[in-house]
Amino acid sequence: MKIITYNVNGIRSAINKGLTHWLSGEKPDILCIQETKAQPDQIPSEEFKNLGYSCFWHSAEKKGYSGVGLLALHQPDRVIEGMGIPEYDREGRFIRADFGDISVISVYHPSGTTGDVRQEFKMKWLEDFLNYVKELRKERSKLIISGDFNICHKPIDIHDPIGNSNSSGFLPEEREWLDRFIASGFVDTFRVFNQQPHQYTWWSFRANARSRNLGWRIDYHMVTENLKPKLRGATILPHVVHSDHCPAVVEIEF
Repeated sequence: MKIITYNVNGIRSAINKGLTHWLSGEKPDILCIQETKAQPDQIPSEEFKNLGYSCFWHSAEKKGYSGVGLLALHQPDRVIEGMGIPEYDREGRFIRADFGDISVISVYHPSGTTGDVRQEFKMKWLEDFLNYVKELRKERSKLIISGDFNICHKPIDIHDPIGNSNSSGFLPEEREWLDRFIASGFVDTFRVFNQQPHQYTWWSFRANARSRNLGWRIDYHMVTENLKPKLRGATILPHVVHSDHCPAVVEIEF
């Protein structure tokens, strides 16, 4: 199974930039999408269905904002939109699909870059998300959580760790949360296979950051430790350009 996570920064814009053509060639079994910035009736799902995908969307109440999706070549047993927490579900940040005893989640963690209020919201979300996942694992012990975490974990994951030490996305408290998240029983799949620096999934639109590879690795496939023996590979696709993010891939047997 090949699973790709991709923050498309507006799905209609990404489609106009060739997303569907790329998808027809890449053909992942599951595509987890973040930041659709669209309501379900605004998304041309027929383009994905023509490629053999079943489409599932969880949009924000606010139009043109946030939103996640999940495309699957294999019909899931069940799809759950949201976490049952209204303050988060109204922002369209979580969708889960169950395939047998494995659950695949597309998640879009909040950004705190717009100021203190949203940073506080982000930190609250992170704690509530961790608690939610701990409870979910009592019912669904095999999880693949794919998406935009909006956090660089370690200095190797960001182009300028010193200059960004006070930047949202690389704050000590955010990185400490990611330490705790992984310690609770998760594996950062990319680092199982690749320990090299300068591996990023997001670049600012400013200062030619992408062409200079001044990036951040904030998009992850996190899997529960019981799935680590099933991992077969993990890569980043920096040359795929429909967004300010790029796709991240994990290959896993199930």
